[in-house]
Amino acid sequence: MGVITLTTDLGHRDFYQAALKGSIISQLPDVRLVDITHEIPSFDIQRAAVVLRNAFHYFPKGTVHLIGIDTVFQEGSHYAMMKFDDHFFVGADNGIFSIILGEKPPQELFEIDIMQDLRYLHFPLADILTKAACHIAKGGRLSEIGQPMERPLKKVMVQPLVDNNIIKGHVSYIDSFGNVISNISKELFNDVQKGRSFRLHFKRNETINKLSWHYNEVPEGEKLCLFGISNFLEIAINKGHASRLLGLHQDEIIMIEFLDR
Repeated sequence: MGVITLTTDLGHRDFYQAALKGSIISQLPDVRLVDITHEIPSFDIQRAAVVLRNAFHYFPKGTVHLIGIDTVFQEGSHYAMMKFDDHFFVGADNGIFSIILGEKPPQELFEIDIMQDLRYLHFPLADILTKAACHIAKGGRLSEIGQPMERPLKKVMVQPLVDNNIIKGHVSYIDSFGNVISNISKELFNDVQKGRSFRLHFKRNETINKLSWHYNEVPEGEKLCLFGISNFLEIAINKGHASRLLGLHQDEIIMIEFLDR
């Protein structure tokens, strides 16, 4: 029995999510469907990539991850499937594959070659993409329903800037608890820090100068920073909504200054 995860911007109010799931179950009645999220902002492939990159490796090898972001048919649309880290990803070739891959190569990469059913011309997610996902979940080879691709459409996430003793990054994601997740990785932080003390600067002239190991390390209502499950620097408030209380929103600039003294 195959596992298919769903990451979409379909929300929960309309019939689209139900239609997507019905299409999959009709083709593969015994499938194990798992919702990663349906709350990605419309067409936001960078947000979807952040969610998927942090979630997919918790699933068993061989899981199929169906990506329903910006999949609406348009002239020149291409749909792709890839194998990466022994997982499979199916979605529109709109840049999200390259963001998930980063600098790593895929194990396999194919453009989906499945005839579009004209009845579902405006909803290829429930047609071409579900057919590809179910084919893979049943153990089918990518080469049986696609043509090899050299590379996916290239898009990259904004990278932190390093200048001497400063890392300048930005807010890349805000979770449902209000924790503010940056694009500054633990590896980059350690490479530049080299054991030195630091001062984290962000909006309203707020600063933090100590890394915490967990959220409860400071009193309730106090701000902190730590490297959480995403392995990227987070700004949080113990038992509080950091984004709202600190005025930090998507794409806001944050800066880390390393001190030689």
